[in-house]
Amino acid sequence: MNEGKTYYIYILECSNGSYYTGYTTDIERRYKEHLARTDKCKYTRGFPPVRIAACWSIDFGDLSDVLKIERHIKQMPHAEKTKLILEPGLFHEVARID
Repeated sequence: MNEGKTYYIYILECSNGSYYTGYTTDIERRYKEHLARTDKCKYTRGFPPVRIAACWSIDFGDLSDVLKIERHIKQMPHAEKTKLILEPGLFHEVARID
């Protein structure tokens, strides 16, 4: 059960060419926080986002499932994240982690 909330997992492309992966319940608000370099956004204060490279809404599971998926993506090598961005349908395979 997803606790009645919609979660989003997103990947930002940052000014240094890196990717930042996060989750939120409000993608528009969260992206604005990254752009504004708020205290909540430690990494993107130093390397501001250039764009939202990918974003997926999660309509299954709960917050712990979302956090597992986020952690899995964060641990992926840059090349795999690039592939995921270019082929967003692969997210369903990534989301099937144990």
